[in-house]
Amino acid sequence: MNRPFDALSLRQRELVDAWLPGVVVEADLSWRLVETTVLQTRVNDQVVVVKAGGASDTHIAREIRAHREWTGPWVRRGRAARMLHADVEAKILVTEYLPGALVQGTAAAADMDTYVQAGELLRVFHAQAAFEEPDFEAQMNAKALAWLDGPHRIAPDAAEALRGLVRRWPAAAAVCVPTHGDWQGRNWLMDDGVLRVIDLGRAALRPAAEDLERLAVQEFRTYPGAEEAFVSGYGADPREPGAWFRQRVRSAIGTACWAHKIGDRGFEAQGHRMIADVLAEAD
Repeated sequence: MNRPFDALSLRQRELVDAWLPGVVVEADLSWRLVETTVLQTRVNDQVVVVKAGGASDTHIAREIRAHREWTGPWVRRGRAARMLHADVEAKILVTEYLPGALVQGTAAAADMDTYVQAGELLRVFHAQAAFEEPDFEAQMNAKALAWLDGPHRIAPDAAEALRGLVRRWPAAAAVCVPTHGDWQGRNWLMDDGVLRVIDLGRAALRPAAEDLERLAVQEFRTYPGAEEAFVSGYGADPREPGAWFRQRVRSAIGTACWAHKIGDRGFEAQGHRMIADVLAEAD
């Protein structure tokens, strides 16, 4: 097995050997910010993607669950890859390779049809199931407070204001649906006008509005009309104002703290901008 597989554990390499005899790595697609290795490989005439997590990885199990339970509507439309092999315990999966170029940073990011398609795809994903979770917001509030109690670079007065907001909120129930968890241009591929979806490492059951979280602070701000195009594709706006504000606050806290933890200064700066925005609204 060639050197790009050196990042894999012994068990992961054994599984790749068994699943993909004669495999050759064509490209390393890893982001390098989290403990996940992503390799574009070839077996005979088939191109496949190998994703493997390190010891502390929590994303691979989520992605495997998403492929097993929720990606069917996308796969049947040719909009997501089919999973070929997976082992949750070993933290590894193999999927088909999807053609296309990442939307982020390309002309497709400014094309309103991209957002119409993104809304349409998200609608069918969310529509598969819905569960009421009575303790959801209480759990998310506790998680936000735990982030604030850990290491971060949020200004002390801002951190205290955020704590005050979170502690005053009701422990509201929430309707949760299958969500992608990182719905934005860097996880969309455009191939000859067709939008496809990648990277389900944050997939989980959450309120539908949470999948608009990244878009609201990135693409919707950058490209005029993108928000309206997305909502037209989705069919309705899933954001109830009170719950959406609470989610934005928790997201701002989590973004700033998590990015600080992994050393992503650009994403951390985005988190601090998000904090400034929600605190300005709370005044």
